Amino acid sequence: MDGQDLIRSARFRREREADWRRLETLVRAAESKGLQRMQFADTRDLAALYRQATTSLAIAREISLDKALLGYLEALTARAYLCVYAPQERLGGLFGRILTRGAPEAMRRCWLFILLGFLFMTLGALAGYLLYFENNDWFYVFMPSEMADGRGPGATTASLRASIYGHDSGTSGLGAFAAYLFSHNTRIAIFVFGLGVFACAPAILLTFYNGLILGAFLALHVDRGLGVDLAGWLSVHGVTELSAVCIACGGGLKLGSAVLFPGDRTRADALRHAGRDAVKLALVAALMLIAAAILESFARQLVQDLTLRFVIGWGVGAFWLAWFVLGGRRGR
Repeated sequence: MDGQDLIRSARFRREREADWRRLETLVRAAESKGLQRMQFADTRDLAALYRQATTSLAIAREISLDKALLGYLEALTARAYLCVYAPQERLGGLFGRILTRGAPEAMRRCWLFILLGFLFMTLGALAGYLLYFENNDWFYVFMPSEMADGRGPGATTASLRASIYGHDSGTSGLGAFAAYLFSHNTRIAIFVFGLGVFACAPAILLTFYNGLILGAFLALHVDRGLGVDLAGWLSVHGVTELSAVCIACGGGLKLGSAVLFPGDRTRADALRHAGRDAVKLALVAALMLIAAAILESFARQLVQDLTLRFVIGWGVGAFWLAWFVLGGRRGR
């Protein structure tokens, strides 16, 4: 660059630098607090100065000014462009939109995969229930020793009843079982979603196995005349918790079906497309597991009435169903 070019570059910068500095200040304000919280005059100046800066950048490129100035203008106009034209939605708004519309719509689009998740869980529970009555020793095959903790075919009816209605359930009896069951179901939910991509088989088997445990445990209490009592105890948190596992299974099956049946797309493209809904199903399952943890920690221990246990558990389940069926329809 010769002396005349340097003089021209310095004059060009001196005539416009005040506007660039003003634009940089407005961009920082927009990035920190958003356009919605800025004064109208500031947002108007931001748009006007952005257009002036793009013109300056075009001129600077045309007359080949110094690279430092070009880099500064390119970075400044790029930041201003995002402030002016990018969607102005904060994390809270994005999360709210997913909850009110994105997640329920994804649930409705994936209803068949979710239904399959419930089907595999139900088949597993039925198999575990029937096998227990065929031979009680199946209970020890299906039930991990950490979960059984003395509650097996050898336990007395009185001890099983005391576990269901014991007030000290947080430290002993079914309280310990519930804590282990929750962590177990959380791991299962993660696995059935993450492993579903492998041709669906791991998700199906894990969901079925979870049903086997549930069926065998229910059969034990039915055998002692405590089936309804256990169902009420499980309803408080189990309706939400087990549904979360089935929904996670549905997400895994959605991914697995994209790998097995990509259609006209490549497998990578089909998996990417299926992942949009599958990830939302995983978020729903995570939210439901958090809700189940709250119910398991408080409502299950505080509520001892059998009828009220059913009302709480299935009432919360009706809330989830209403959200899935009706969510986002009014906005549409």
